[in-house]
Amino acid sequence: MDDLDPVAISVLFEEWDPQTESSQDDQAVCRFPGEPTNVANMASEDIAKLAETLAKTQVAGGQLSFKGKSLKLNTAEDAKDVIKEIEEFDGLEALRLEGNTVGVEAARVIAKALEKKSELKRCHWSDMFTGRLRSEIPPALISLGEGLITAGAQLVELDLSDNAFGPDGVRGFEALLKSSACFTLHELKLNNCGMGIGGGKILAAALTECHRKSSVQGKPLALKVFVAGRNRLENDGATALAEAFGIIGTLEEVHMPQNGINHPGVTALAQAFTINPLLRVINLNDNTFTEKGAVAMAKTLKTLRQVEVINFGDCLVRSKGAVAIADAVRGGLPKLKELNLSFCEIKRDAALSVAEAMVDKAELEKLDLNGNTLGEEGCEQLQEVLDGFSMARVLASLSDDEGEDDEDEDEEEEGEEEEEEEEEDEEEDEEEEEEEEEEPQKGEQGEEPTTPSRKILDPDSGTDTSDPEVVVSAFLKVSSVFKDEATVRTAVQDAVDALMKKAFSSSSFNSNTFLTRLLIHMGLLKSEDKVKAIANLYGPLMALNHMVQQDYFPKALAPLLLAFMTKPNGALESCSFARHNLLQTLYKV
Repeated sequence: MDDLDPVAISVLFEEWDPQTESSQDDQAVCRFPGEPTNVANMASEDIAKLAETLAKTQVAGGQLSFKGKSLKLNTAEDAKDVIKEIEEFDGLEALRLEGNTVGVEAARVIAKALEKKSELKRCHWSDMFTGRLRSEIPPALISLGEGLITAGAQLVELDLSDNAFGPDGVRGFEALLKSSACFTLHELKLNNCGMGIGGGKILAAALTECHRKSSVQGKPLALKVFVAGRNRLENDGATALAEAFGIIGTLEEVHMPQNGINHPGVTALAQAFTINPLLRVINLNDNTFTEKGAVAMAKTLKTLRQVEVINFGDCLVRSKGAVAIADAVRGGLPKLKELNLSFCEIKRDAALSVAEAMVDKAELEKLDLNGNTLGEEGCEQLQEVLDGFSMARVLASLSDDEGEDDEDEDEEEEGEEEEEEEEEDEEEDEEEEEEEEEEPQKGEQGEEPTTPSRKILDPDSGTDTSDPEVVVSAFLKVSSVFKDEATVRTAVQDAVDALMKKAFSSSSFNSNTFLTRLLIHMGLLKSEDKVKAIANLYGPLMALNHMVQQDYFPKALAPLLLAFMTKPNGALESCSFARHNLLQTLYKV
C-alpha cells in the first residue's frame, strides 16, 4: 500500500461512513467528516479496505474513475454528478469511463467540463456506448474530442476498445487524432470496434496526418503501442495502416489479431515493421499468412533486435513458413521471450527446426507449437530437443496435437501452391469488384451505373418467395457480399428489403419455417438433414440487423432469433461486432 497517495486517502476517508465500513478497532481508525485523519495510525486491513473503495470510485494519482459503474448518461441532468467531479478535480491526468453508456447530450456536457482540463493525458474510454445506436456514437466522440482539443490536452493514451462504432465511428475521433492533442500520443487502443476496411483507411490517413503536422512543429508523433484486434481490417485496411506504420517508425507493440488479413496484407505489415526497429511485441494471431506471408515476415524478423513476443498462432504459416521463421530466430532475436506458432499446420520436421532454433535464446519463457501435426513421436522428439538445451520448461502443452500427417510431402506442397494461386485469383477478383464499386462507370447509353451487389438478386426475376428454403438461399446469397462501403451496404439492404417484404407479405409463406431453416444454414441450429453451414456469418448478421428493424418483419419472430443470438456459439464469437449490433436491435424490437 506504499503507493497510495496520503492526500487522496484523506479526501476519500472523509466520505467513508463508519457505520458501513467497520474494522476490528473502530475507535482507533475511524474519523467522522471534519476530524483530522492520522493515516500513519491506520491498520493495514483498513488501508486495504480503503484502497479497494478508492479503486472502485474516485481518485488515485491524478485519476478520476467511473469504471464499471453502469451509469446510463443520456441527458445533461444524468451527467451532472460526473461533471461536478470532473470540474472539482484539480490536476486531472486520467479519466476512466469504461463500463458505462454515454449518449450524445451527456457527451456534449462532459466535453464542456473537459475544456478546462489541460493536464489530461489518458482517456480510458472503452466500452462506454453499450446499448447505443451506431448513429449516436460519432457525434458523441466528436464532442469529447473537441473538448480535449479546446483544453489543449496532450494525450499519451487513448483507449476506445470494445465500442461497436464501425467505420463511421472512426470519423468521430478523426479530428482529434489529427489535432495537437494527439501529437504526444504513445498508446492507441481500438480493439474490437468493427472498423472494417473503410475505418482502417480513415485511421491510417489520420495517423499519417498527425505525424506530418507534429513533425512540422519539430516533435513528430512517436506512437509506441497500437492495438486493433477483431476489426475486419482485411488486406486493404492492413495495407493502409502498414503505410502509416512505415512513416511513424517508433512502434514497440502491434496487436492486430483476428482481422482477416491474408498474405498481401501480412507482407505489407512485414515491410513496415522493418522501419520500426524498436518493436518488442508482434501479435497477428488468427490471420492467414500461408507460406508467402510467413516468408515475408521471417525476412523482417531477421532485421529486428528488440522483439520479445511473437504471436503467429492460428495463422496457417505451414511447414515452409515455420522453417523460414526458425531460420530468422536462429540468426537473431536475442531477446525473444515467447514464440507462438500453434495451430498453424506445421509438420514434425519443421517443428523440430523451430525448437532447434531456440538453442541460444536465454530469455525464452514460452514456445507454443500446440495444435500442429507432429504425431506422438514428433511430440517426444520436440521435448527431447528442448531437454538437450535445458529448456523443457518453456514448451507449452501439446494436448491438441493433430497427429502425424501421412500425406505425401510433395502432394501437400503442390496442394498448397494451388490453394495460394486460388487465393490470389480470388483477391484479384475482389479488387476488381471493389474498383467497380468505388469508381462506377456509366454505360454506353449514359445510364446510371449499377454496383455488382445490385445484380445479385432481383426478387422479380423468378425467385419463388412462397418457398422458405428458396428464400433462405436467396437471402444468404445477397447478404454474403455485404461490405461496410456505403454503396454495397445500401445495395444489399435494398435487395434484402425487396426479397423479404415480398416473402413476408405472401399468405402462403411460412415465416417460422424460414427462420428455422435460416438458423440451420447459419450453423446455429442442428438439423437431421445434412446442411453445410456457411463459413462467414458477418454479412447475414448485418443483413438481419437491418431486416428486423423494418415494418415488414414479423415481430413475433424476434424472441426466437434473440434466443439463438444469445446462446454461446463459436461462429457468432468470430463476428462479435455484427452479433452485438443485432442483439442491441432485438432488445428494442
